[in-house]
Amino acid sequence: MKALVLSGGAGTRLRPITHTSAKQLVPVANKPVLFYGLEAIADAGITEVGVIVGDTEGEIREAVGDGSRFGLDVTYLRQDAPLGLAHAVLIAREFLGDDDFVMYLGDNFIVGGITTLVDGFREDRPDAQILLTKVPNPTSFGVAELDVNGMVVALEEKPAEPKSDLALVGVYLFTAAIHEAVRSITPSWRGELEITHAIQWLIDQSHDVRSTTISGYWKDTGNVTDMLEVNRSVLETIEACCEGTVDEHTEIIGRVRIEKGAQITGSRIVGPAIIGASTVISDSYIGPSTSVSEGCRIQDCEVEYSIVLRGASLAGVRRVEASLIGRDVEVTPAPRNPSAHRLVLGDHSKVQISS
Repeated sequence: MKALVLSGGAGTRLRPITHTSAKQLVPVANKPVLFYGLEAIADAGITEVGVIVGDTEGEIREAVGDGSRFGLDVTYLRQDAPLGLAHAVLIAREFLGDDDFVMYLGDNFIVGGITTLVDGFREDRPDAQILLTKVPNPTSFGVAELDVNGMVVALEEKPAEPKSDLALVGVYLFTAAIHEAVRSITPSWRGELEITHAIQWLIDQSHDVRSTTISGYWKDTGNVTDMLEVNRSVLETIEACCEGTVDEHTEIIGRVRIEKGAQITGSRIVGPAIIGASTVISDSYIGPSTSVSEGCRIQDCEVEYSIVLRGASLAGVRRVEASLIGRDVEVTPAPRNPSAHRLVLGDHSKVQISS
């Protein structure tokens, strides 16, 4: 069995962060979200992985390498434009051959991994297996309609009037039957080859398509709100440790991981939280559900329920919460005279200013 991991796409909902970084590499608890998926694939006993890449190919290659750090053998497959999930299967035909495979969206996060799902598929081998979960906003997802016996009868991509609240989770399992399906469909109104259309083709041709409804934790980390929530969830599982230096005037409360070379003075850290390697924190408060990446500097600040990326600097700001701070960002107070906010913001930025 092989795996196909989708790591292309523009990540428009995470702009401006994704203007300069692949969305799959935005860190959750100081580890790129893509790595959690690769680890789940390895844990399921799969070693051959095709990674679909696009404009951020260089960055993905640099981060993942040949896959050996995960126990994987990675092959990179170029998708020149984001033409849909079914198109990704189409261009991966030679790599996949006639093997069964799991398709995993690289910006999705599933607590507990996929081992049980993969083991069940290996045993029963339906032509397709989809994961479903109940969502409050089904218009934003592919949606499945089940009959009274729980069998999949119809799928629809981002419907205006959903027939259920069961959204497709970004993990799919297929036999080689999917290859005929992706060749048989035409682009949707979005100009993409939709995987939902390909699965619907399998249903219409009387192939065996099954579903599993999961009640565990799943998130599509495509926007800031979901990124912060996934970060909070992962931090709830960390173990406390200290590989950096903490002075006698600092108070550490709860599960806090302080990585190598970090220096903390005169501060209060309340877990769960992670302080990255070589980060310097002084005279500050770091609250629960906060990840501070490596090489950051935080002075005279309060930061809570936030993700701070590599090399960022925050100094003298009263309180920052529910925020995603990009790499090498500088946050400082505005001059008192004249009283004004001075902003240098990239495209698609969102700012809330406390008056």
